[in-house]
Amino acid sequence: MVAVPVVTPLVDAHRLHQLQCPGCGALTRASLPASVSPSGYGPRLAATVGVFSGPYRQSERQTQQALAAFFHVDVALGTVNTLRQEVSAAVAAPVVAATRFAQAQAVANADETGWVQGNGDGANPQRRKAWLWVLVTTWVTVFQIHLTRGQAAATQVLGTFAGSLITERWTGYGWWPLARRQWCWAPLIRDFHKIAERDAESPRIGAGLLDQARQLCAWWHRVRDGTVSRAGFATAVVEIRAAVKQWLTEGAAYAVARGDTSVRAKTARTCRELLKVEEALWLFVHVSGVEPTNNAAERALRPAVIWRRTSLGTQSALGSQLVARMLTVTLTLRSQQRNVLEYLTTACEAARRDEPAPSLLPDLALLEHEHHLAIAA
Repeated sequence: MVAVPVVTPLVDAHRLHQLQCPGCGALTRASLPASVSPSGYGPRLAATVGVFSGPYRQSERQTQQALAAFFHVDVALGTVNTLRQEVSAAVAAPVVAATRFAQAQAVANADETGWVQGNGDGANPQRRKAWLWVLVTTWVTVFQIHLTRGQAAATQVLGTFAGSLITERWTGYGWWPLARRQWCWAPLIRDFHKIAERDAESPRIGAGLLDQARQLCAWWHRVRDGTVSRAGFATAVVEIRAAVKQWLTEGAAYAVARGDTSVRAKTARTCRELLKVEEALWLFVHVSGVEPTNNAAERALRPAVIWRRTSLGTQSALGSQLVARMLTVTLTLRSQQRNVLEYLTTACEAARRDEPAPSLLPDLALLEHEHHLAIAA
């Protein structure tokens, strides 16, 4: 049987005496120890507020109620937000270092989703729609919120990144070199289905493209389960790529008048656009670590989407910063199988001592060792 004991908070009282000099009237007051926060709440409680607000996406009031129900600690709503911001500030430097680490990796997934940021601090007077961006690497996942979905935001997210980038087809990444970009095949296959469902000659083109996509997926699954070598896969894809290009070329050759909105026109436009970026469809065939889909980024955005639905966004740039930092910390630690509460507690303790916070960067030697042990088991 597993039982959870009743949690009783530990309360330390600090009395700060104040005396007045009878001669000059000056007041002298004792100071709190360096390890004691003026807020009156310990680092682990602050970290707990961070966990409720981050991984579990609870509102200020829900966090207040949870602290009372689970730990018998009564906290004012304003204090909840103060502790949230303390946690956010405590992880600021590690998040910057994690961002630089992610931007230095050889392969990354990038994606974005809409966000709502109010104008509570005057930082968004035009009430522009915000966007939550994510950059996913093997051991570190970084989030940022910007008031644009364009190239300017993408440039900030990618920073010094110079590796292979896996994305959707959004034009915000259009400046990225096709030779180092992998388009996600999931929306491509949806396009092939749309072509196949149209009348006239396009069903034949769509069916041909879908057939090649199925063959490609079948070969890729064999690469993943180890039954086909990379070299064998690359050889098989030569014929698949040629067939895909042939079908796209045939679809793009439809004679389309200016302003034509017919079925043939839609097929022609789709095929012509895909031919322009055809090089970006096949990077995963030759570059190790590159996947044919952007599932890693989409999975990373899922908790953020749930947070957006329950919170309706943020009211200020400071709130958006909190969201981005907590998502970065949570998903990064999860990928490294590290405890979020323990990390945030240590980070808050370090901040209160004016010391550097623990790193979010992975211990690659340890993770590699654990990976080998898992394979051996």
